[in-house]
Amino acid sequence: MITDTTSLNAPIARNMLFERCSIPDVVLCKPHVFRDQRGYFMESFRQDQLDDFVGFKIDFCQDNESQSQFGVLRGLHYQKTPFSQTKLVRVIAGRILDVAVDLRKGSATFGKHIAVELSDTNKCQLLVPRGFAHGFVVLSEHAILNYKSDNYYAPDFEAGIRYNDPQLNIDWELDEADLLLSAKDLSLPPFEAASAFEESNTLYK
Repeated sequence: MITDTTSLNAPIARNMLFERCSIPDVVLCKPHVFRDQRGYFMESFRQDQLDDFVGFKIDFCQDNESQSQFGVLRGLHYQKTPFSQTKLVRVIAGRILDVAVDLRKGSATFGKHIAVELSDTNKCQLLVPRGFAHGFVVLSEHAILNYKSDNYYAPDFEAGIRYNDPQLNIDWELDEADLLLSAKDLSLPPFEAASAFEESNTLYK
């Protein structure tokens, strides 16, 4: 739960709360939000606290932003090694369902996914590590999404998985008729054709 206070000077031990999801390497980041009659203030990113929580340094190098309307589904996307990416996903306006799929060969959760609602109200962020495919669908009228990545976009290494693959069985929370995808995403291959990653302990070396 996001902390809501009436003073911008209230002392706290951390400015960001981190929680591991059902797939433990996927992390939900919850900022402390300080509110008063003027509005609110929060730290939206703390490199030191994130590195301390995950146990290693993540060197983010690129920020991306997209605006989408209701029903737009982008994904499922990933980049193959050596350009695999960690993503830290944040919603600036609106509401989305954010999805991460484990593609790490030998992982106990290989082929499993997590789905988390991110919004401008809950202000949560999702850390999607290397070795995962990522996608989202817009649940509000419009949404603006921003995410950091720790590797630059490399078009020759981009890959993806079909959003409605029966093996993944992802509930996107919208009727099929409401979904809007690009021709490129509609032509993505099935999960069984995905390029699996080596175990996670090799992806950050």
